[in-house]
Amino acid sequence: MSVAWFGASRHKAALRDADRASPGSVPAATPAVSRTLMHPPAGTHDPNLDDGRPAALVRELYFDDVAGLHCAQGHLQILAAPDGLPSLCDAAATQLMRVRAFPVPEPRQSPAMCTYLVAYEGTADDLDAWVTHYTTHHTARMAHFPRIREIEVGTQLDWRHALSWAHVNRMLRNKVVFDDPSGLRAALNSPVRHDMRANDATCRKFTGPATHYPMHAAVVGRSHLAGGVAACQRRG
Repeated sequence: MSVAWFGASRHKAALRDADRASPGSVPAATPAVSRTLMHPPAGTHDPNLDDGRPAALVRELYFDDVAGLHCAQGHLQILAAPDGLPSLCDAAATQLMRVRAFPVPEPRQSPAMCTYLVAYEGTADDLDAWVTHYTTHHTARMAHFPRIREIEVGTQLDWRHALSWAHVNRMLRNKVVFDDPSGLRAALNSPVRHDMRANDATCRKFTGPATHYPMHAAVVGRSHLAGGVAACQRRG
């Protein structure tokens, strides 16, 4: 189990074409990062939900532990600098979460994939019981999605941060990954999705909204950030 830092531009921001080609997506010298994902919006939709416009870009940076993130905070501040990504400057909300991967029948990873980012923004009457039910029953159903390549769940983690962006505290984030938008669409229209929605009725209650956004997912190296983002957008 590792930790992941999420940096999401607010939905009112727009990633300009010039910024898509910028190497400032993640500072090249950021230490301790074990994996970097870039999530621009995907050109598909959920047949059952419409949560409006997604973030212009979500960065997901993985670290082995919280100490690694603390070492990187000074470097991540560069993202808010005017010469970082100007169209997203000062337009982000961040969160650090403990993330856990769940098994899928046929895991496979390519440089650019399609993902479904879900965030639960509220609170539950019994958070521990709610999270346990979700990670036990919901993830087991997700594993039956056709052509699913990855399941990840992030849970709350307290941390002190020195970043200038707003800090949010979603009680849970979920990510399912597919090869391409057609794979995500097939999953969202499958009987598995209907089974999951029925299972929601048996889950402990929570208050607050949940957001669901189809996004691309580019696994990028620090020296290939711009190319990875461009590749996953072309696949939309």
